[in-house]
Amino acid sequence: MRISILGCGWFGLPLAKALITAGHSVNGSTTSENKLPLLAEAGITPFRIDLTAAENPLSAVFFNCDILVIAIPPKSRSAEGREYVAKLRKVIDAVIKHKVQKVILVSSTGIYADLNQVVNENNDPQPNTFAGEILLEAEELFKRQPAFKTTIVRFGGLVGPDRDPGRFFAGKDNIANGMAPVNLIHLDDCIGITQQIIEKDAFGYTINAVAPHHPTRADFYMQASAKSGLPLPSFVLELNEWKIVESVTTIPVLNYEYQVHNWYEWLNT
Repeated sequence: MRISILGCGWFGLPLAKALITAGHSVNGSTTSENKLPLLAEAGITPFRIDLTAAENPLSAVFFNCDILVIAIPPKSRSAEGREYVAKLRKVIDAVIKHKVQKVILVSSTGIYADLNQVVNENNDPQPNTFAGEILLEAEELFKRQPAFKTTIVRFGGLVGPDRDPGRFFAGKDNIANGMAPVNLIHLDDCIGITQQIIEKDAFGYTINAVAPHHPTRADFYMQASAKSGLPLPSFVLELNEWKIVESVTTIPVLNYEYQVHNWYEWLNT
């Protein structure tokens, strides 16, 4: 099977390597000319694709694939946030033009507002942040397309190589909302769930991808900092706005078992 990955970054590059190991052919894109040799060395057919360059048509060869994985997160904290949806419209035009039938869109559990409740894929996300609104607009854009099937996978907070959670709050004091639960996922499970979507041919779904263990921010990040040998943070032990993100599709649709299912066990390995 030929799979194209739009955005070979922190998630897209190791996903591409895992898919190649599983026997798939992989096209991979980057916005950086300097990164093309890195992709080629990994066995990926490399493409430089800049979605902001309006004058350049997107590569027909890149979009000659069975499945397209879109792994380009919005830069919602910068002025580029609003451009994200415009970029995705350009991708959709290419998907339709080149008759790609199946798409995986990487989204985020940041789409859900903190409304002091447990949420799953059946809940209205009700985003109340700019980032959440951008994510919802992007998701709805793909859900409305009749020419191809999209599975939207919403990753929790990302943990893994170069994303050491111990560094996030290390040495900081009086961090608010210390009793709020965390909603996290390890890179290994980001890859595993995406591979399972492909292997199970599970298209047309929305999937929350979050480890089933939700310790408090205070417990998790203090232990994470200690594991990394960093100064411990201190938290205000209060519970303000929060959410626990669960999934009603991961098990029945994918039959997926998390590789990192308990954060305390992971921290002690």
